[in-house]
Amino acid sequence: MDETTELFRAVGSKELESIRASGNSAFPPRLPEQHIFYPVLNEDYAIQMARDWNAEGAPGGVGYVTRFRVRTEYLKKYPVQTVGSADHQEYWIPADDLEEFNHNIVGPIEVIREYRRND
Repeated sequence: MDETTELFRAVGSKELESIRASGNSAFPPRLPEQHIFYPVLNEDYAIQMARDWNAEGAPGGVGYVTRFRVRTEYLKKYPVQTVGSADHQEYWIPADDLEEFNHNIVGPIEVIREYRRND
């Protein structure tokens, strides 16, 4: 069996709709101005983004944390990027590679947390 790596991603409502439309098996293509897809390596970092950026700072006022597994062998071609603190680690997947990335997801993309704007 393939070894997998657990990853996380903070998403908003529209991205979650697209994930669900795929049967929870793929992330949607990036918008033209989005050149990189950023899955993160730890849940706390994804929580921070879903809560602080998606729920509080984005239109719609809701953020979700997704969890999924990707074939480790596939990820080896992308170095882990540390942005800010050591807890802020992510992969930078070029938008043109997202379809191949999606083919290397093993199992479903799960929503594990939800955050709503504190009005």
